[in-house]
Amino acid sequence: MIKDFLIISCTGKNDKIGLKINNNFYIHDFQSSNQNNEILALTILNFTDKYKVKIDKNFSILVNYGPGSFSSIRVALSVAKGIKISKDSKIFGFKNSDLSQFNLENIEILINKNLIEKNLIKPIYIS
Repeated sequence: MIKDFLIISCTGKNDKIGLKINNNFYIHDFQSSNQNNEILALTILNFTDKYKVKIDKNFSILVNYGPGSFSSIRVALSVAKGIKISKDSKIFGFKNSDLSQFNLENIEILINKNLIEKNLIKPIYIS
């Protein structure tokens, strides 16, 4: 069961990250900008530090793997994979179409209906 998690939805359009910790859910929206790819890792670090999150083997990362922008998806997957490797956390992927709105209720439906894939990395790009 996924209890605490970081969710990354960076497909080049309406980019957001979310954090569920201790039954609280926080969202950070990105402004539409070409620099989102460059600041994603730093934003996640600041976001997790702000809420004093302990990322470990019991923590999960959910990543939107498309369809969407090639560079945005690759950066999101790379950051998630880096966290997984350095902190031994779990990583899961989901399709953009499986999450109708970026809110806790819909994310929990996504998890409970097993619409996430463990140890993904099958990105879908828009050409």
